[in-house]
Amino acid sequence: MATDETTAVTGSAVGASIQKFFDEYGLGFVMVASYFGSGSVFIASSAGVRYGYALLWAAAGAVLFGFMAQDMSARLGIFGEPLMVFARRKLGRAGATAIALLLTVGCVAWCLELTAAVGKGIEVLSGGAVGWQPLALVVGGAAIVTGILGYDAIERVMTLMMFGLLAAYVVVAGASGPEVADVATGFVPSVPDAGALTLVAAIIGTTALWPNFFLESILVRQKGWSDESAVGTMRRDLGMGYVVGGLTTIAIVIATAAVLRPAGVTELDTFITPGRALAEVLGGWALVLFLVGALAAAFNSIVPIMWTPAYMIPQALGYDVKADDRQFKLLYAGLVAVGSLSPLVHAVFGLSVVDMIILFPAYNGVVGLPLTALLLFWAVNDRETMGEHRNGLGINAVNVSLVILSVFLAVSSAGDVFGAILSGSF
Repeated sequence: MATDETTAVTGSAVGASIQKFFDEYGLGFVMVASYFGSGSVFIASSAGVRYGYALLWAAAGAVLFGFMAQDMSARLGIFGEPLMVFARRKLGRAGATAIALLLTVGCVAWCLELTAAVGKGIEVLSGGAVGWQPLALVVGGAAIVTGILGYDAIERVMTLMMFGLLAAYVVVAGASGPEVADVATGFVPSVPDAGALTLVAAIIGTTALWPNFFLESILVRQKGWSDESAVGTMRRDLGMGYVVGGLTTIAIVIATAAVLRPAGVTELDTFITPGRALAEVLGGWALVLFLVGALAAAFNSIVPIMWTPAYMIPQALGYDVKADDRQFKLLYAGLVAVGSLSPLVHAVFGLSVVDMIILFPAYNGVVGLPLTALLLFWAVNDRETMGEHRNGLGINAVNVSLVILSVFLAVSSAGDVFGAILSGSF
């Protein structure tokens, strides 16, 4: 009897500790789960394969960049209003709705890519027993069920998944046997060639994910963060989330740099390729662990990314919605259902899974990121909205860097991205 009572007390104490943690923290892990998808795995793997440890500094810098961008979004939600509510107030219902619909196209494109990526990964793990097309539809259905569970449940799932991803990739990185001294040199900024600069931009671009600018400004109120006293907690929350995300990215770079580059692998066809190559050196367990991690990361991204338009569209129209509202759930489910039609996109446009993994995030970089970066810059510097909590000079320097980077990437790559999508080839 005493043993049962002790077990009950211990379980109660653990439950209370978990509840206390999520009463204050967890939103940062939702934001990191949003950006850490198949594209992030592919980009980090490409950095390790092509440049060894040389771009580890960019992965660390991207964490700081993403943290500061999210800090601006969070402060906007705490001291002002959600970003799309700001857009509606400044641009009117018609202007805000046009922006919301344009950005929704980008979110659906991301969902198409992510359902295809998860479906393809499961096909590989199953040895081709089932094609990726029907699996993509199943993944979309699972995302619908998961996404309507409510914020608190999603927060716990995303936090657990991010710690799981970190553990999986750290195990693979540790088994790869990297030289510590060589790894350390990678944190000294260097740009081996022009191609490395493009990868640096990609690492930063995928970490500073534009749907998060809207989502964080909305969900801070879900956490009860509504005044100056919440800023410290918010920043600790973001710090924990982005440290976990950054370490996971660094682990992927280290694993691919330590194993694949010495083995002569210099280019990757898809996010699945590193797992297959690692298996040849480390054994089949590395393929399973790497690929399961990549699939979990891709699935993780679907829910928060598709939450964004389910909030944005009603806000642009002048309605305040919460995750538990029927209107929100129906809109979310409908948009994810459309985003599950990656097999149809494959049939009509001739885009392969690899094409979608590369091109649809690129579309968002061309359209969504510059538009949202400009809107966020405007909002956090607007006296009427932020009052005395407007951006300072230092934070504005980061914000301006984000705007310049996003506009540069859009201008330099728009033609290639749209041309590849329409032609059905990359």
